[in-house]
Amino acid sequence: MSIVAEAVLTQEQCQKARLSRDARFDGQFYVAVKTTGIFCRPICPANLPKEENVEYFLNQAQALQAGYRPCLRCRPDSAPSSWAWKGVETTFIRALSMIDSGELQSHKLSELSDRLGISDRYLRQLFQTHLGMSPKQYAQYHQLMFAKQLLHNSKMSITDIGFACGFNSTRRFNDAFSKVLQLAPSQVRKERATITAKNQLSLAFRGPFDWAHMLAFYRLRAIQELETVDDNSYARHVRLGQGKGWFKATKNSETHLDVEFELESMTDLRQLVVKLRRLFDLDVDIVAVETQIEQAAPGLIKTSGIRIPGVWNVWEAGVRAILGQQVSIKAAIGQLNLLVAHLKQPDESAVFPSPEQVANADLSFLRMPQSRKDTLSRFAQYMQDNFDEDVEHWLKLKGIGPWTVSYARLRGLSDSNCFLDTDLVVKKALAGYPQLNKQQVAPWGSYATFHCWNQIT
Repeated sequence: MSIVAEAVLTQEQCQKARLSRDARFDGQFYVAVKTTGIFCRPICPANLPKEENVEYFLNQAQALQAGYRPCLRCRPDSAPSSWAWKGVETTFIRALSMIDSGELQSHKLSELSDRLGISDRYLRQLFQTHLGMSPKQYAQYHQLMFAKQLLHNSKMSITDIGFACGFNSTRRFNDAFSKVLQLAPSQVRKERATITAKNQLSLAFRGPFDWAHMLAFYRLRAIQELETVDDNSYARHVRLGQGKGWFKATKNSETHLDVEFELESMTDLRQLVVKLRRLFDLDVDIVAVETQIEQAAPGLIKTSGIRIPGVWNVWEAGVRAILGQQVSIKAAIGQLNLLVAHLKQPDESAVFPSPEQVANADLSFLRMPQSRKDTLSRFAQYMQDNFDEDVEHWLKLKGIGPWTVSYARLRGLSDSNCFLDTDLVVKKALAGYPQLNKQQVAPWGSYATFHCWNQIT
């Protein structure tokens, strides 16, 4: 069995999940068949191979490294992402996340290691220990699986897909794709599903998804011109990389979210997909989450499929939290509308202002206490140079307390374990569930928070 050390899943668990085609394990591991040289998702509808002909991998890159090619039938590239690591150091997990976001497309390995606070030699050792490959190999495998997803789920040209995935020429893209995946891009393109727009993607998720609840949450907090929420979709303008973009997400099926998008640079596409998966909480195993919450507080879950409605980034979440201190949602959104409208560039689409814009602005136009304006200004000045710092460091700033930090973790980082038991609405809901506490719902406190809010609304 080729599952790395410290994995949560055992070989017996993988075997049972494979034989039952249990959808709850989709994305948590992959099944490689020695006799065909192909690796699949555990839900693949193909005939089940004998156990002696099977290997299990926690990650697609490991299966590719071992010489297997992805199944064209179940398409491992479309599986929801899931890392089943246990006890692996946080530096390695952070490095994986940054590479998954396309960090090595625009930065050198030494620059990545500097941001992590370690040497590039130690970073290579971490990847060799936990994945059996170098960071660059992992990055290329991830690029190619993303390219395969685009070939299936978009009408982008092969050339555009190659550049979007970080390859400098179509020839290099074709060579790498054929060598690693043992398929030509044109072969995969013949298998693509019908897509109605050139710039459209289909993002997979598993389990129930209460899209109406998420849209209602966004609608109540939408910023004019920047966000648009209708009966079935959420759209907004964003900053991405060095450029800007726009997307519109619509749920047309029980397994995928359809996304239309526009980007100034296609090289930002991979980062967009990573952000969208976090924004709409597409990678959570919602069945496992709700099972634990229901055991801890029977009856708390009135509606299944409630996920974390994220904010574009932690900076925006921090600003929303500061402007929302001790006021109603309606009043907070009024101030957000003023902020975005006042700092919007003429003749351009509205995007959320940067820390630099807010730090350099005269905030006298905001209709709120001067102390809160000062807090916003201090926060913007801090974020100019500390954008990637842990949000707990915000507590040293005057005017920022635990509630603001918790809100930023909940929506800006989509932290799964923010149980806001000091929130007034949550306290009111807890009156009916006196046995409920942080320990019982960990590590899914954020979902318990939303279900408490849903009890009152």
